[in-house]
Amino acid sequence: MAFRTFARSATAAVLVIVAIAVLPARVWAQPATEYQPGIGQEGKDVVWVPTDQLLVNKILDLANVTANDFVIDLGSGDGRTVITAAKRGAKALGIEYNPDMVELSKRNAIKEGVADKVTFAKADIFESDFSQASVITLFLLPKLNVELRPKILNMKPGVRVVSNTFEMGDWVPDARDAVSGDCMFHCAALLWIVPAKVQGTWKMPRGKLILQQKYQMLSGKMKIGNVTTTIKEGKMIGDQIAFSVDGTRYTGRVNGGAMEGISKSATRETKWLARRSG
Repeated sequence: MAFRTFARSATAAVLVIVAIAVLPARVWAQPATEYQPGIGQEGKDVVWVPTDQLLVNKILDLANVTANDFVIDLGSGDGRTVITAAKRGAKALGIEYNPDMVELSKRNAIKEGVADKVTFAKADIFESDFSQASVITLFLLPKLNVELRPKILNMKPGVRVVSNTFEMGDWVPDARDAVSGDCMFHCAALLWIVPAKVQGTWKMPRGKLILQQKYQMLSGKMKIGNVTTTIKEGKMIGDQIAFSVDGTRYTGRVNGGAMEGISKSATRETKWLARRSG
């Protein structure tokens, strides 16, 4: 009796083992835990450090982001900058190399109620087309910023570029700001505005304007008849040009091969214009 009971038990155990072996793996698989990134984890070119939300707000403030903007975040991490921009009404895209971070960003966008207003792409920022952006945000090392700089400088004049903390080599920022309080590290925002390219010779009704340009900074000379005067305080802000010549301040707008505006001295105000001739 005891043997028969043991035999029946052994047979049942074998049947259970066989059943387990043939059942689909998905029945027995444990639910996957949701991916959570770790501060300092390795990425393609940088380690991941999240931007403090206070600084995210400051970055978007410094860029003056509105509902009319298309914000592209290069290396978008967990998506917080893209999501915050979307909450301000902007169209927003995050480009991120880590596919797990991309999926995390999508989940975060759903949680924040902006999934229909944002896009996240798994891509290499150095191989991506971000030319349609009106605002670029990034949190990359200075070396990477410099590598991206030529591509950024070829964007449409007026595009605003804001970096968390790190510079772009010798391209001096147009503005900078910072947050304090609970933000302990990486708390600065630096803004550059892509300048129109104006270096060269411009013909004026009574002479010519010869400009040299280094990023947004201008130097050069104005020749009127036989008189040559050095340009001072020359600067581009997007497509807006400004410089001084012998006590007269020139301001105006560049539109392709032409520029025009107003010149003001202590005694008079007149219109001026110039066309590119070389």
